[in-house]
Amino acid sequence: MLRSLAFVLIVLGLAAALAEPPAQPAPLSDPAGWWSADQMLPEERFDPLGRRRPSPHEHPAPVDNGVEPSLYRLWGLQPLQAQLLRPGEAILEVWARPSGSVRQTVVRLTVRNDGKAFVQARVGIACCTPEIARRVDIDSSLASDLGDRVVALSRDPAWDSPASVSVTEEDGAVDDLCVAGVAYDLTMVTPGRARHLRRACAPEAVGQVAEALALALSAPLGRDTRYDVLFAGETSFETERRAYEQLLARGGRLKAGLAPGSGPGPSLAQPTEPSP
Repeated sequence: MLRSLAFVLIVLGLAAALAEPPAQPAPLSDPAGWWSADQMLPEERFDPLGRRRPSPHEHPAPVDNGVEPSLYRLWGLQPLQAQLLRPGEAILEVWARPSGSVRQTVVRLTVRNDGKAFVQARVGIACCTPEIARRVDIDSSLASDLGDRVVALSRDPAWDSPASVSVTEEDGAVDDLCVAGVAYDLTMVTPGRARHLRRACAPEAVGQVAEALALALSAPLGRDTRYDVLFAGETSFETERRAYEQLLARGGRLKAGLAPGSGPGPSLAQPTEPSP
């Protein structure tokens, strides 16, 4: 009898506890001060070009690479449209979007005129949730020689080529079929100038920008194993380099194609979201 009574009391106690509303957080002692308190500024390597005050004649270069400022913030990056560069500085940015996956990669290499260089890399699943799922952040300094390579790349003639291209053989045949592969969006920003190139599917087209892709995608290696497992051994682009060289050797060329996303062509369609 006593055991039954004790059991009933325990059950009633649990029921009462579950019925109680959750405890509310204690009110702030100074809610107005919460808004006016000093902010913790991020480390320099997280925002290499931050804390700059532009002069009346300084303006960021106009950037038109299809990436909205809000999307940059979703990936934890300062919008490229707001980056103020000064003489001797450069930014190389690469987005990689596989056709058969919702995983995306963005790598940004920033070179300052004080000789310092930085890499900011993000990998994550851009699908199914409002945020970027399984996002990997890499923010680190770069060796000065890598920074010198970025500045040298800013003078590559490839940046004067059409934003989107198709492969044209010597006999006039055009290869526009794109079933699977990776779409690469590259942006080079220098003081007062920004150039965007999209290269997808065709190894000849990718080979034209192989040096920039290899430099950008290899820079984060060795800094996070979750990045390494995706790109280790996949950043040389030697096959694509040879394909581009062979295209030129046999009289072919890359001609202007449709603008990215404007219709059929070498651009990759975005993968559909999987069912929850």
